Amino acid sequence: MACAGSPLQLRLLLLVLSSCALAAAADASRCATPPDEGPTIRILHAFGPCSPLRESARFDSWEDTVMDLMTRDESRLAYLASLATAGRSFVPVASGRQLLQIPNYVVRAGVGTPAQPMLIALDTSNDAAWVPCTACAGCPSASPSFDPSRSTTYRPLPCGSPQCGQAPNPSCPAGATSCSFNLTYGASSLQAGLAQDSLALASDVAQSYTFGCLQKVTGNSVPPQGLLGLGRGTLSFLSQTKGLYGATFSYCLPSFKSLNFSGTLRLGPVGQPKNIKTTPLLSSPRRSSLYYVNMIGIRVGRRVLDIPPSAVTFDAATGAGTIIDSGTMFTRLVAPVYAALRDEFRRRVKAVGPVTSLGGFDTCYNGAVTPPGITLMFTGMNVTLPPENVLIHSTAGSITCLAMAAAPDNVNSVLNVIANMQQQNHRVLFDVPNARIGFAREACTTTA
Repeated sequence: MACAGSPLQLRLLLLVLSSCALAAAADASRCATPPDEGPTIRILHAFGPCSPLRESARFDSWEDTVMDLMTRDESRLAYLASLATAGRSFVPVASGRQLLQIPNYVVRAGVGTPAQPMLIALDTSNDAAWVPCTACAGCPSASPSFDPSRSTTYRPLPCGSPQCGQAPNPSCPAGATSCSFNLTYGASSLQAGLAQDSLALASDVAQSYTFGCLQKVTGNSVPPQGLLGLGRGTLSFLSQTKGLYGATFSYCLPSFKSLNFSGTLRLGPVGQPKNIKTTPLLSSPRRSSLYYVNMIGIRVGRRVLDIPPSAVTFDAATGAGTIIDSGTMFTRLVAPVYAALRDEFRRRVKAVGPVTSLGGFDTCYNGAVTPPGITLMFTGMNVTLPPENVLIHSTAGSITCLAMAAAPDNVNSVLNVIANMQQQNHRVLFDVPNARIGFAREACTTTA
């Protein structure tokens, strides 16, 4: 039986259906991501509008989102404070949205043979790599997991192997034949079996890569599809692929508003920027994985802030100083440094209405403001932040905040963390053999 309806109603229905189809096609086109090709890997912010992880973390308001991010940063900083211990490839990088004590940027990787696709988070302050494996207790059920039984090159590492001794908190209970390890990451704890398998990034494949196959997770701080440690320890990506990439990499992190995998992770010395300002890379045996630099001051406008030298001085023995970190969202400065920056910032901002606070941000304004220039001063290098790396705005633009904060009282009070929002749209070079870190402006954010 045919459905009843006037010609006008039918035309209106067809018009609505056509409009919906066109809108869906436009969204699909806007979020279309070019494939990883050759030596380039795309980066996407997991909190971006086209992130495949977007649906897993919705908030009722922008204020709820910001306060959640600040809470997650505090746990991330607690994790950082607890750390006491020759080819090339271009890998697309995306902005991440799983921001609870995890890196905020992800890359597409393939684990095993044949490769099983995963979105793996990057972390410059961690060494070990891990992925959720099938039958993992506590791993997110909605996220893909790695199935060792489907890989022809997977093998667990036995107790007594050199890699077992290098793993964090290795465990080989009586009767066990394979090695496992335990680790605290942010507010989570995890248990993983130590294994080796192929790891593919873009067109390159690292054979027999050592990683953790997650068996049990407590808490929600662990990246849902795995993590790749870019630190400097023996089990880090840099160490395991030293013969391929020469312990050298750089990245350009797009804004968290960026669409698609618009950032890039460049692996190896080939293709790195030649004309780039650098500062010496420092090391602390107390926190050997972290990338320390010597920050000597901060300039707001034309004024160099009056900061006690002890607040920024690098101390290898205690781990005090300044680090470059990819997993913290907002820069955190020790109390006297942040107080000096905040006070000068407030003095120079011409705003209507009082200064307000929002979550962990204590310098917010109702409406738009024009920020003064902020320059981070390092030995041999100055980095002047563009306005979009200084301010965070509400969706409607009604609230504007200084996107930095003081380090929490319960965290190592002498560790300054230069976080990823302040690094966005910069090419950041990590040249370990030559002991240097470099910054150069590079636009890698796409908004359409």
